[in-house]
Amino acid sequence: MTPEDTLASMEGVITDLFYWISIALMICIHAGFLAYEVGASRSKNVLAAAMKNLLTFAVVIATFFFFGWWFYNAFYQFPVGAIDGATAALPWSEDMGPNLASVTGIFWGAFALFAATTGSIMSGAVLERIRTSGFLVLTTVLGSVVWIIGAAWAWHPTGWLLTEWGWHDFGAAGCVHLIAGAFTLGVLINLGPRIGRFVKGKAITIPPHNLPLTMLGLMLIFVGFFGFLMGCVVYTNTGYFSIFGNPTTLSAIAFSTLMGLAGGIIGAYMTSKGEPFWTISGGLAGVISVAPGMDLYHPALAFIIAVVGGMLIPQFGRLLEKFEIDDVVGAVSVHGGCALYGLAVSGFVLWGYPNTPIDGFGTPPDINPLGQIGGGIVLALLGFLPGYLISLGLKRANLLRIPAEVELAGLDLSEVPATPYPEGIPITTLRESDAVLAEEGTS
Repeated sequence: MTPEDTLASMEGVITDLFYWISIALMICIHAGFLAYEVGASRSKNVLAAAMKNLLTFAVVIATFFFFGWWFYNAFYQFPVGAIDGATAALPWSEDMGPNLASVTGIFWGAFALFAATTGSIMSGAVLERIRTSGFLVLTTVLGSVVWIIGAAWAWHPTGWLLTEWGWHDFGAAGCVHLIAGAFTLGVLINLGPRIGRFVKGKAITIPPHNLPLTMLGLMLIFVGFFGFLMGCVVYTNTGYFSIFGNPTTLSAIAFSTLMGLAGGIIGAYMTSKGEPFWTISGGLAGVISVAPGMDLYHPALAFIIAVVGGMLIPQFGRLLEKFEIDDVVGAVSVHGGCALYGLAVSGFVLWGYPNTPIDGFGTPPDINPLGQIGGGIVLALLGFLPGYLISLGLKRANLLRIPAEVELAGLDLSEVPATPYPEGIPITTLRESDAVLAEEGTS
């Protein structure tokens, strides 16, 4: 082997290792969501919440292999252009197996973890009252069809939102967080609130059984987000690029991520008056708010944008309560609301910044408010409409929500052949106001 061959081989190994580490870190996102949702549940539902997260991870990864990856490689110009045959992304393709000349697996793996994240985002919002079978149908559609079509439009290097509208969204605020948040909102409308959540139009707090565990879970998600954002970088032996082709560095992403975390936590702390659940969620809100332009923002600017994003999430949560929408973990507020806010802000702050020319597609329009806001609306509709319509169909088929008596007893008793606390930690009891509404719900 010549020195040149040795160097090329080493470069290939380093590239593979870069994304391998990204995938491993992203699994922390799912460990975090599991802990987050277990803590946010009442003690009678903790194992059901954990099992739902495990199944989300497994089902989405499997379905993403069989058909999700094909959507990404086929739909990047649809509907403004033709659908690509994308034969190399079909599950029986030579590239989708142990071909020593192919690097598909490492990129597929990173995208599969992105896909599973969309299902985990929805999972927390629908805690304690959704049927596992209905949820798995929804998470398969979201993670292996809807999200990945949005990613083809918004995140493929020749996706039509970039080539036609000048779209820029480094950290996938639109194609991951906004789509997942909007899809979740559609599901929540049909699913309805937990028994006892609203009494005569008044929102009643149903406290988590283990608030410290939810906070630890979110800290794990923060760790996983470094892998998520690492996976948003295109690494080559000649440097780092965003998925849109503009040069960037891990240094720039580290600045924006850490300043986004700090700003979001501070902002949420201020407007929630120190409420722990919203305060720790503010870190996630801050990162999502700066995600569209985090490869281009100055750290001080990222901090300011994140502070405002963190300040907004308690307000988004209160707005949803006015419509009696029960989002247990604030997923719609944090992922949907902050993504839309961050995209709108980036359109003005980055207005006129040039996009990188694309071979065979010319030079895309410069980043602009209409492209960012319009693209955000497109992706929100792409998420909301399937989420609403499919959950409506499941509701009419009586496959969406568990029976009231099962909800009152707790999912762990009916769905999980194990006991979460065998040494006698008491099951969470309904408070008096919850008990009144529970009787009404079963009458």
